[in-house]
Amino acid sequence: MLLRRIAIPAFRRRASASALGGGLLVPHSRRAAFAMAATPPLARKVPRELAQHGDVRVDNYYWLRDDSRSHPDVLAHLRSENLYTATIMSDVKNLEDEIYTEIRARIKEDDIGVPLRKGQYYYYNRTLTGKEYVQHCRRLVPTDAPVTVYDVMPTGPNAPDEHIILDENVKAEGHEYYSIGAFKVSPNGKLVAYAQDTKGDEIYTVYVIDAESGKFVGQPLEGITSDIEWAGDDHLVYITMDAILRPDKVWLHMLESDQSNDICLYHEKDDMFSLGLQTSESKQYLFVESGSKNTSFIFYLDISKQSKELVVLTPRVYGIDTTARHRGNHFYIKRRSEEFYNSELIACPLDNDFQLFENHIAVYERQNGLPKVTAYHLPATGEPIGQLQGGREIDFVDPAYDVEPEQSQFGSSVLRFHYSSMRTPPSVFDYDMDSGVSVLKKIDTVLGGFDASNYVTERKWAAASDGTQIPMTILYRKDRVNLDGSDPMLLYGYGSYEICIDPSFGRSRFSLVDRGFIYVIAHIRGGGEMGRKWYEDGKLLNKRNTFTDFIACAEHLIENKYCSKEKLCINGRSAGGLLMGAVLNMRPDLFKAAVAGVPFVDVLTTMLDPTIPLTTSEWEEWGDPRKEEYYYYMKSYSPVDNVKAQGYPNILVTAGLNDPRVMYSEPAKYVAKLRELKTDDNLLLFKCELGAGHFSKSGRFEKLREDAFTYAFILKALGMAPKAAL
Repeated sequence: MLLRRIAIPAFRRRASASALGGGLLVPHSRRAAFAMAATPPLARKVPRELAQHGDVRVDNYYWLRDDSRSHPDVLAHLRSENLYTATIMSDVKNLEDEIYTEIRARIKEDDIGVPLRKGQYYYYNRTLTGKEYVQHCRRLVPTDAPVTVYDVMPTGPNAPDEHIILDENVKAEGHEYYSIGAFKVSPNGKLVAYAQDTKGDEIYTVYVIDAESGKFVGQPLEGITSDIEWAGDDHLVYITMDAILRPDKVWLHMLESDQSNDICLYHEKDDMFSLGLQTSESKQYLFVESGSKNTSFIFYLDISKQSKELVVLTPRVYGIDTTARHRGNHFYIKRRSEEFYNSELIACPLDNDFQLFENHIAVYERQNGLPKVTAYHLPATGEPIGQLQGGREIDFVDPAYDVEPEQSQFGSSVLRFHYSSMRTPPSVFDYDMDSGVSVLKKIDTVLGGFDASNYVTERKWAAASDGTQIPMTILYRKDRVNLDGSDPMLLYGYGSYEICIDPSFGRSRFSLVDRGFIYVIAHIRGGGEMGRKWYEDGKLLNKRNTFTDFIACAEHLIENKYCSKEKLCINGRSAGGLLMGAVLNMRPDLFKAAVAGVPFVDVLTTMLDPTIPLTTSEWEEWGDPRKEEYYYYMKSYSPVDNVKAQGYPNILVTAGLNDPRVMYSEPAKYVAKLRELKTDDNLLLFKCELGAGHFSKSGRFEKLREDAFTYAFILKALGMAPKAAL
C-alpha cells in the first residue's frame, strides 16, 4: 500500500430571514440559537513563528494540529464548523435529499459482479437492496472445460449452491466506518485472508477464516497495510509501517503462529522509499517492490521453495523504475530510465505495466493521452523471446474512455478488462487473444431512465501559457445545453503523482448534467496521461505548470462559449485540492464556486516536517524545502501561505479527522485563514467527517450523500437552488 496525498453579513441576513420565516412564529430562544449557528466560527489566533533559510512565517492556526485527534478545543472548533455548515446549507436540505434520491435511484441495488473463475470455483461480489456493503460469494464450477470468453456461471435451481464466504454488512455492524482493503483466497481455496479497517486511518487488521465455515484460523495480524499475499497454503506475506506510516518492512507469517514470531524478510531503511507486494499471474512468485517517486527495484520470492527468502531481481539504481511479471522460464520486466523515458519491456531468464498469460502478453500503453491495449502471442516456453511483433490492438468506440485490467486466468487466452467512458456505464469484457473476439460479460445497469444516446462526449485541447496543448474531456446532455456561454459548468482537475484521470463513468454527476451542466476533466501536467514527461513537467520546480494549465483550460472553455466566469465551478480532491487552493489564490475572479476535498494546502509546513506521514517519501514529488531553492518555489504556490486580502468565490472545503494522507488540520487552517483575510461575502463552508479518513464515509450509499451535499452547495452558489424556508 503506497499512500499518496468570513464574514458574510449579507448572506447571513438572507439565511436568517429564510430560516426564521420572517421571525413571526419562532420562539426567541430558537432565533438566538440559529443566529449563533449561522455565525462563521472564528478560530482563535495563537501566533507561532516558523523560520527557515532566514525567512520567518507566522502561523496563527498551528494549534489546530492535534496528532492525537482528541484535544477538546480542536474537536470543539471542528464541531462548530460542521454546525455552521449544516445551518447555512439547511435551506437546501430538500434539494440535497432530492439529488441523493436521484443518484441512488440510478443504482440497481441488488446485483452481482462478473464472476471470476479460479480453480474449482467462481468468485464474485453481491450487493443487496438497502445494504451498504458487499457479500463475498462463490459457487463450484460444474465442468472441467477450459476457460473461454463464452464461459458463464450457472445459476438457477439446478446450479451449484451459492456460498457466502463473508458478508461485510454483518462485519460492519457497530462500526461507524468499515472497509475491507484486501480479500485473498488461499491457493487451495480453503482459507481466506482479509484486511479490515474500522477507522479510516488505513491501518489494517488481517483475519484468516475457513472459507466454508467462516471460523477464524489463528489470531489476527495487527497494524499492517492492505498488502497481503499467500505464499503457499500455510504462509502469508504482509507489510507493516513505521511511525510515519511508511510501508517499511515485509514479513513472513506461518498460519496459527504468533505474530511476534514472524520473520522480517526485508527492512527498507531509506525513508524516501516505500514497499509494495504483488503475486505473479503464474502464482509461482511474489514480488516485493521498494520504490520512491523516481526509482524502484524488485525482490522475488519463490513460493514453491521450502525456504522462503527474498532474492534481488532488479538492483537499486537511481532514476530507474522497474516492475515485473513471470511466465515459464522468464521474468518480464518493464523498465523506465533516462534512455527509455516512457519505459521498455525486457525478458530476463530465470537463471540469470502489462499482463502476462501462458501464451500471450497484453501490453497497456498510452497514445495521445488515452489508454491503448495490444495483445501479443508469445513463443512457446523455452524458445527465444525476440522482439514483440504482430500484436492485435483492441478497438474502443468512444472518443475518450477509461480501460483498466481485470484479474484474468493465467492459463487461458482470455484477457479480461474493465471499460467505461463518461457516457458508457462500467462494462467488463472478455477478449480472446487468439481470435480477437470480445464478449461483453456485464454492463452496469443504470436505472432512472438513463439513455447514453442523450449525452455527448468530446475531446478538446487548450493551449497552456508555454504553448503546450492540454487535453480535456467534455460531457453534456445535448438537449439541455445552449453552448453559447450561458451553461453552468463543473471543471475537475488533479495533476499529480503521474496518476491518469481517465474519463470514466460516474452516476452521480448526471444529477448536474441533467440540470444543464457541462462536466469537464482537465488532463493537466503532473498527471501521467501524456507520458512520463507530462508528469515531470508538473512536479518539483515545474509544479506551477499544473496550476497554469488548469487556468488555461478554464479560459479556453470560457472563450469557446462552453461557460462563463459567472457559471464556472471547479472541483478537486487531495492533491487536486492543492490545485483548487493554488488557482483560487492566483485567479479568484475566474470561478464562481470551488470544492476542495481533503485538500493538501499547507504544503510548505507539511513538507518541512519529517514526522508527518508521506513527507519524506514525497520530497521527490514536491521538493525538499530544507533546500532553499525548493523552499521559496513551494512557498510561491502553497495555498495557506498565499491566502490574502482579496475576494474569493464560494468555497466548500472537506476533511476527514482520521485521514493519514492529508491531516485534517491543513484544511482547517486554510479555512481559518480565509475567514480572517477574505474581503467578500461569498460562502465559505468547512465540513469535517469526525469518523472517517481520506476517502470519507465507507458505505456505498453514505458516499452518495457526500455527492448530493456537494452538488447542493454548487447549485446554491450559482443561485440555481429552489427557494425554501425552514
